[in-house]
Amino acid sequence: MVFTAEQRILQGLLLAAIGLLAAGCARHAAVPPPKPAVTVVDLHANPVSLTTELPGRVSAYRIAEVRPQVNGVVLKRLFKEGDLVAAGQQLYQIDPAPYEATLASARASLAHARASVTAAKLTAERYQALSEAHAVSRQDYDNAVATLLQDEADVASGEAVVRAAEINLAYTKVYSPISGRTGRSSVTEGALVTANQATSLLSVTQLDPVYVDLTQPSATIVRLKRELAAGQIRRVDGNQAPAQLLLEDGSHYERSGTLEFSEVTVDQGTGSVTLRAIFPNSQELLLPGMFVRATLEEGVREGAILAPQQGITHAPNGSATALVVGADDKVEKRSVELERAIGDQWVVTKGLAAGDRLIVGGLQRVKPGVQVAVRQQVAAHDPAPPRSRPALAAR
Repeated sequence: MVFTAEQRILQGLLLAAIGLLAAGCARHAAVPPPKPAVTVVDLHANPVSLTTELPGRVSAYRIAEVRPQVNGVVLKRLFKEGDLVAAGQQLYQIDPAPYEATLASARASLAHARASVTAAKLTAERYQALSEAHAVSRQDYDNAVATLLQDEADVASGEAVVRAAEINLAYTKVYSPISGRTGRSSVTEGALVTANQATSLLSVTQLDPVYVDLTQPSATIVRLKRELAAGQIRRVDGNQAPAQLLLEDGSHYERSGTLEFSEVTVDQGTGSVTLRAIFPNSQELLLPGMFVRATLEEGVREGAILAPQQGITHAPNGSATALVVGADDKVEKRSVELERAIGDQWVVTKGLAAGDRLIVGGLQRVKPGVQVAVRQQVAAHDPAPPRSRPALAAR
């Protein structure tokens, strides 16, 4: 086949265009894709204060139910309901007239018994001299001595009766056994009351300080004791662990308290142990029965690793994983174990170590084995251990 000059020129141009296109494609395929950019956090080991948030109820430090100890009619009520009263302050006056009469009668009987002792003593002394002179029989002298002893016993009995009458008369004045805030009075003037009646006249409640009763799972206590024994954590301030309160409206109570004691038995129904903390309450903001949440410091974990929560991924089965930048800036996948959350960070017990670079940004663009570009680094957390933050156990 013979091509004309024009056809040969067109064929050359076409071949040249195809060559240029092939060379451009080759150059484009040779350019590697850019490395995905990630943001990492350098992890550090620092002592961390371990805290636990527990529900609780406020209870009064002391409650005294005031009841009458004698029968009688109430003549006066010497306080206003809701008043703050002091220990030993008189609250009620019961009619004392019957008890004054009883006391007067007891004192008269005692005086009669003492007069009889005086006469019997003189008789016994005379009979002793006459008996030694054989002027009276020995039997008469013995009878005089026995009469004296009987009269002295009557004096002792009369003194006891007088003392009982004085006590009953004193009980007509009803005093507050403790300092605190009075409640509602169940009686008014003119009411008839009886000794040791079932219904109290009123209750006096001491509100400064107050107790806060908390419940903690027994499994948590077992774990804490095991970690303390192994030296993984150290206790703070002995058994007087500090505590903070969160009120029902979500506000923080400004005064801190201390953990007083822990029950030694586990509730079989709930599997929990009751803890008791004490808090100052000078403004009486905490009232008995109020629901609160308390944050207790359990101890300090030395060399703890805190990882930002955005760098930890949870699988549907509950397992946790993290991506870190390893050698040659390649991504590595780690299985991690978490203990609890402190603020916006996890306490990691296994899987991460100090010096690891944890990926917290750009996780969607990377996978294990990929080489990445570290664009930015941020500090993991303040070197000072966080305190008084709510913490929930990671389960």
